[in-house]
Amino acid sequence: MHPLLQHDKTHLPEILDQTQTIALEFLQSLPERTLSASRQSQHIHYGDDQLLPEGIGAKTALDDFWRHYADGITGSAGPRYFGFVTGGSTPAALAADWLVSTFDQVAQLSHDNITAELELATLSQLKTLLGLPAAMTGSFVSGATMANMVGVLLARQWLGHQRGVDVAQQGLAALGDIRVFSASPHSSSVKALSMSGIGRNALTLIPTLQGSEAIDPAALEMALKEAGEAPVLVLASGGTVNTVAFDDMNALVALRQRYGFWLHVDAAFGGVAACSAQFSPLLSGWEQADSITVDAHKWLNVPYDSAIQFTRHLSLQREIFQNQSAYLDAATLLENDYLHLTPENSRRWRALPLWMALRAYGQQGMQEVVERNVALARQLGERLQNSAGFELLAPVRLNVVCFALSEGDAAARDAFLQRLDSAGVVRCTPTALAGRPGIRAALVNWQTQQQDIDRALVSLLACL
Repeated sequence: MHPLLQHDKTHLPEILDQTQTIALEFLQSLPERTLSASRQSQHIHYGDDQLLPEGIGAKTALDDFWRHYADGITGSAGPRYFGFVTGGSTPAALAADWLVSTFDQVAQLSHDNITAELELATLSQLKTLLGLPAAMTGSFVSGATMANMVGVLLARQWLGHQRGVDVAQQGLAALGDIRVFSASPHSSSVKALSMSGIGRNALTLIPTLQGSEAIDPAALEMALKEAGEAPVLVLASGGTVNTVAFDDMNALVALRQRYGFWLHVDAAFGGVAACSAQFSPLLSGWEQADSITVDAHKWLNVPYDSAIQFTRHLSLQREIFQNQSAYLDAATLLENDYLHLTPENSRRWRALPLWMALRAYGQQGMQEVVERNVALARQLGERLQNSAGFELLAPVRLNVVCFALSEGDAAARDAFLQRLDSAGVVRCTPTALAGRPGIRAALVNWQTQQQDIDRALVSLLACL
């Protein structure tokens, strides 16, 4: 064994203690840590892009890393990071994630270890939390992009079956063009159309309901009639990014019964609202969808990367993702043989952090985070609306505040956000709604409290 490997093996307790010290220093700094790294702090230290002929050992490497790059690690896991839809890591999820790396299990074949069985147990709890039927199956993937990709691939296979074509075996050309309808699709769904071979040009944007980003069911029905016998995939929104608008899932299910399309619901962060009786009606009917996307690393507050794809068509997954070889025991495709159910052959044990969080905090803990974030988002929206210099671009329907400067164009908006980033108190991100340059504040972090809204508002006003 190389001397440095042997040395680090012998001194592993000290290495882990040093790692814990760095981790605790970072976590304790979160309430005040910068939320947007400066350009200077993003530069690589001289020589760190060069491979060393001889190593320096783990302890020195850790010390060098933290000394040179601590300033480039932002507080995006903290309570006032309202950019994008970025959660944090609850203590239980963080502890589990450390163990995932320690155990280093490949979450693949069920007979190798406990990972697949515990993933099924995690999904069972999650379905209960979100009100999804037990018959729905699921698997962990890296994020909403891959979960949406799985949904699109399942749709492609199902639409082929309806026309006597096995797309996984024969290729997409055997099926021909697929029509895709959506009102406010997330960019990751459009990316999935590109990666799947369906193509971005297959997407037709359907008009929305007046004053909303939600799809107009009447307009969708007109498009379905026009599509005739063409294979159709409908991408529904379970919470849009800008305004958290929800498509009417019951209306879409009723249309599916008449027109026979595949219904995929992207509920990456909005789906978690189903854990609250107060907000679950927003998703009424989603349990009847053909496939669903839910992120864990957003409102469920587990570390990146972690998302779940759900479906009621398990057999299609086996057709698409089966991975058979002479060195693999694949005579039977078990439900929890994830080797045959996801795009990845080798998978990190993503289920453990969520399992640990669900066990640690239960249904009531998850519900409290959701309801607190929504209450605080609505308060922030009301206070911005009542403050000179800001106006809401849409009502605060859930946990996202979409607002704008009362005066000024996109350049003024961008200059304001630069000042806000420099102040370092709160992080928001730019957007546009109905052609108007806007700003988004998305609240999903488990630590966000009243004082964070107070501090955020003070900084927002000061940066005008």
